[in-house]
Amino acid sequence: MGGDHAPEVRLLACRRFLDKHADSELLLIGQEGALQGWSHPRARLVPASEVIEMDDTLEVALRRKKNSSMRICIEQVKSGQAQVAVSAGNTGALMAISRYVLKTLDGIDRPAIAGQMPNVTGGVTTMLDLGANVDCTPEHLLQFAVMGSALVSVLQNKPNPSVGLLNIGEEVIKGNEMIKKTAELLRAASQAGDLNFVGNVEGNDIFKGNTDIVVCDGFVGNVALKTCEGLAAMVSSLLKEGFEKNIFTRLAYLVSAPVLWGFKRRVDHRRHNGAALLGLQGLVFKSHGSADALAFETALNRAYEAAENGLLARVHERIAHALPLLKSVSETDLSGGSSAPEALGSHGMGAA
Repeated sequence: MGGDHAPEVRLLACRRFLDKHADSELLLIGQEGALQGWSHPRARLVPASEVIEMDDTLEVALRRKKNSSMRICIEQVKSGQAQVAVSAGNTGALMAISRYVLKTLDGIDRPAIAGQMPNVTGGVTTMLDLGANVDCTPEHLLQFAVMGSALVSVLQNKPNPSVGLLNIGEEVIKGNEMIKKTAELLRAASQAGDLNFVGNVEGNDIFKGNTDIVVCDGFVGNVALKTCEGLAAMVSSLLKEGFEKNIFTRLAYLVSAPVLWGFKRRVDHRRHNGAALLGLQGLVFKSHGSADALAFETALNRAYEAAENGLLARVHERIAHALPLLKSVSETDLSGGSSAPEALGSHGMGAA
């Protein structure tokens, strides 16, 4: 029921998904009137009397709309009726409800949104956080790095994916105190074998594909995501204008169109839709609210792959391995001392 084109576009994407995945089943949660008349042998309708709107506050989403389609959807995962939930609705509400119903994993303070950005190698760069946490501590970014490593190891079959910390330069001395402190924690985690930290990366490295994972706070990550989407929209506009103007622009269009269309396809956010909410005791994926049928089907495919390949178990495994470090960092921070482990020696920074 969420997003800009619900429920018609969602239902179209669901039918396409079911036709391509004979071993899958879908639970469609929504208002009965809106879903009436739609059926599929491997789909079941679960009624919900309320819908969380895009402008609803978190208080409304959590306390007043307890029979919303979003909440009932998350409860299907909690009860074991579903292996993974997918929503195109209000991002803040989805994060809040998921955290309230499913709870976070031991050692994780905040869930993070992890999505994929296209790069020049033809692959993708996984980036987190993409907007769930605007204000983050170094400890949160360490947790994001561990969870992101689990995600990439499952979805891209990379046992030891590389992790970069988004900064204004590659040099160790670059960045504010929060970034420098985060780098120290990531280096310690790398030495302990909890992840493969390769150092600082810059914004252009996201699209160069120099590292598998880029870690940042949600404010920066969301700006980067929207910039990528804006670039794709600009290319679409150029292609349209080039054909509609005069004879000269049409000639230029004919020459450049193959390259532009290839670039448009590469940066098309619809083909990379579906961000994982990591750190929860259950699998939840967020689709873009403006997703069309292709984009929402992509989100369903990503969620299916995560469930099929045991993402939740892999995240559990990664976090369990890193838990001694995560807890020591958290406990040291709460005591008012350095958040960096003893291995960092005199380079440890005081808690912010």
